[in-house]
Amino acid sequence: MTTATAATVVTCAHCGRKNRVPAAAEGIPRCGNCHQPLPWTAEASDSDFAAVVEHSALPVVVDLWAPWCGPCRWVSPALDQIAHDLAGQLKLVKVNVDDSPQVSQRFEVQSIPTLLLMRGSEVVARQIGALPAPALRQWVDGALAGQRP
Repeated sequence: MTTATAATVVTCAHCGRKNRVPAAAEGIPRCGNCHQPLPWTAEASDSDFAAVVEHSALPVVVDLWAPWCGPCRWVSPALDQIAHDLAGQLKLVKVNVDDSPQVSQRFEVQSIPTLLLMRGSEVVARQIGALPAPALRQWVDGALAGQRP
């Protein structure tokens, strides 16, 4: 199964129902029971980056990381929390740079974690290095508002 067809099971924070959320889909994922927006997190690779990221209806935070990177593992829970807090407004996509050299090269990744905020195929903001959770949220909020933090 490719990443684009993989689905994550997400429990709705509003009603508690479990929902399958695909990595790539049209629209915004909503709970099948109460219809509230669901957090949208996915993984992408060289083969499905365009489908998962560039064709998203929502702005996407791309987390370029590696499993051996301590700062990457440190920032991951904060990114997951932001995706949860901004359900229906933002998609979080994680790309393992060791497994996706074409994506890494395309975005000239020289240090990880590197975070990109993308709308379609356009990078609208970039953050290199780990930030504490409040600063990370401030970066995301500013990037979504169109500011260049």
